[in-house]
Amino acid sequence: MNAIVVYSSQTGNTKKLAETVCEALPTGTQMCLVDEAPDPTDYDLVALGFWFQAGKPDPKSASYLARLKGHKKVFLFATHGARPGSDHAASAMAHAQALAEGATVAGSFSCYGEVNPNVLEKVKAKPLPPVWLDDAADAVGHPDASDMDNLRRALKALLE
Repeated sequence: MNAIVVYSSQTGNTKKLAETVCEALPTGTQMCLVDEAPDPTDYDLVALGFWFQAGKPDPKSASYLARLKGHKKVFLFATHGARPGSDHAASAMAHAQALAEGATVAGSFSCYGEVNPNVLEKVKAKPLPPVWLDDAADAVGHPDASDMDNLRRALKALLE
């Protein structure tokens, strides 16, 4: 299987997940930043990692997701300040899947990612704070070893 891991990471959280994904995929799997990502049609599997911005994949990843339309096998992974499994996190992942319209999304994974303190201060000052703000305190220290184990399990299911 010819696979590639493409990711966007603002604080290093998603990069940690990308490294775990790359290690779990077949030997020779490439890993690159979304800015440097090659044409996805050359790969059997594209694993794309991103962070959420305003309840959607970050803009660079959103652009790459559009390039995955109709791709045969895609694995999506994300970090965020929202509680995993929350409506906000589920909606953001569904939005990512919609951007890759027609792609076969073979699996997905998302987990907490510690939010940059400067970002927290900015969003706290907004007249309407984001819905995930109350969850952000629980994201401190994530992704952690447990998150990585859960990611490995999700990838094992994908590869079987």
